[in-house]
Amino acid sequence: MGDKTDQRVKDKVAVITGAGSGIGRATALRLAQQGAKICLLDLNDNRTESVEEQIKQLGGESLFVDTDVANPERVQKAIDTAAKHYGRIDIVFANAGINGTLSPIEDLTPESWDETLTTNLKGTFLTVKYAIPHMKEKGGSIIITSSINGNRSFSGFGMSAYSSSKSGQVAFAKMAALELARYKIRVNVICPGAIQTNIGENTHKTPEVEEITIPVKYPEGSQPLEHGPGQPEQVADLVLFLASQESSHISGTEIYIDGAETLL
Repeated sequence: MGDKTDQRVKDKVAVITGAGSGIGRATALRLAQQGAKICLLDLNDNRTESVEEQIKQLGGESLFVDTDVANPERVQKAIDTAAKHYGRIDIVFANAGINGTLSPIEDLTPESWDETLTTNLKGTFLTVKYAIPHMKEKGGSIIITSSINGNRSFSGFGMSAYSSSKSGQVAFAKMAALELARYKIRVNVICPGAIQTNIGENTHKTPEVEEITIPVKYPEGSQPLEHGPGQPEQVADLVLFLASQESSHISGTEIYIDGAETLL
């Protein structure tokens, strides 16, 4: 279970959506190392079971609930199951998301728009909404995974739906931070740049995107700090900070983790 003297979220209960891969997986393992009990919310595709097994090997506790964040009934049931199983919820990491269909606005179908907005923005709303009743008494920390896209970068051509959903998450988090402050629930947003994950699996780029792309020329290497994409574990460290008491006076804030990529 790692260094016993440094368990910043020891015995806290964390709910993580999109927990089976990428940033969600790395964060689940990081929080488990720090002594948190982890409720893994994701679709049943064997990857989340692998995370469960790794947490067990660390000596940690976890619970996996098959969940589609776009489905209100399934989200509510999953979060209620976590709260009932562990008796509380202290940390919520609303991380599940898709890139969706990349297409010019003119060619983007209403169905594709809805799919991206429903998963990314409505999914975040549902996760937060159903967690609040279980956090009001003792407070806690909510962290939302947004993106540089739609907030500090707008060169993701064809990503109008994705960027709109990511920008919406930041506004939602700020509203929630004020509304929930009376319950000592903090709400913050992380905005990763290029991170080595498998989100590309749910990206559908249409050929028409080439017609609207404006070439963007960067200096050699577009990630100045490390000359390559960040790692999920680096993002997990940021989530751990925001989940712990070390960030007790931080709420309603978006934090960029992109190796200075968007400053070019």
